[in-house]
Amino acid sequence: MKWTFESFGADLKDLNPQVRKKALEIANRLMEGDDYSEGEAIKQAIKEAQEWFLDMQG
Repeated sequence: MKWTFESFGADLKDLNPQVRKKALEIANRLMEGDDYSEGEAIKQAIKEAQEWFLDMQG
């Protein structure tokens, strides 16, 4: 199942649009394996996406 913003609107609504898009990409990748529950995957994805954004900003 591929996640969209509607799947996790409450968790993602306050994020920068670039961070939100990246978080969804990461969450979908994490859920391909069996290591994360949905809740864990979206939390981890948000964390990684925020770090990605900060690194991108320099």
